[in-house]
Amino acid sequence: MQQLLAPIYSFLKCETPDSWVTEAIKPEQLKGLLIDHCNCELKAAQTAMFLIRKYAIDNKSGQVLLDWAKPYEDFVYIKERDVSAFLAKNGKKNDLAAHLVPKKGFAHSDDLIQKMVRLIKEEFHHFEQVLEIMQLRGIEYQNVRAGRYAKGMMKHVRTHEPATLIDKLIVGAFIEARSCERFAKLAPYLDDQLSKFYVSLLRSEARHYQDYLALAQTIANSDIADRVAHFADIEAELICSADNDFKFHSGKPLVT
Repeated sequence: MQQLLAPIYSFLKCETPDSWVTEAIKPEQLKGLLIDHCNCELKAAQTAMFLIRKYAIDNKSGQVLLDWAKPYEDFVYIKERDVSAFLAKNGKKNDLAAHLVPKKGFAHSDDLIQKMVRLIKEEFHHFEQVLEIMQLRGIEYQNVRAGRYAKGMMKHVRTHEPATLIDKLIVGAFIEARSCERFAKLAPYLDDQLSKFYVSLLRSEARHYQDYLALAQTIANSDIADRVAHFADIEAELICSADNDFKFHSGKPLVT
């Protein structure tokens, strides 16, 4: 695990504050964290899907992606949910229905598609896994309001291409790296089922961060160290400053 996490700790400018871990492992926080984690997995899939649709594929292939996501989004946005039926129908069957056609004029379409499709499939599966754990514990799925974390980084993304795409990929790398770091922080304090589950997520989350960063570097075709350092500062500030909304990616919890 330490070998896997070493690049993560090198990439992130700070570790999760002890005060966040102390709050997160309180029994009364478990329900909220699992619900937020479940939402984060779907959001990660949707973000990767947006990048593919915007930059890498034609309109027909875009519809293929939307059809892939539809069962998950239908489940999330309807009020009457049948978790058992959803898991029985979609669990471990979340493959694309057709081949995606790369968009002409974007040299990195194949690489973006390959990396992001794998990420989407894994995030959908993680969504199902968290949902199943919640069901076993009698925790109902809920939509939750997004915290400040991702928004706090996205507002610093440049507004001209290809800089916009490069910055979004760098932000994606930080989100995945922080997720990996927090799974590792929490695992030793959780019950056996959750501990094993969170440890099992480390490898995929570490690869997701590496895939995002590799794409950013390839598309930039120049050194991105300055942009990475810029977002490292922003991310660290969000993680280490006081935050009144306790979530999986929130900052230091406010003392009440």
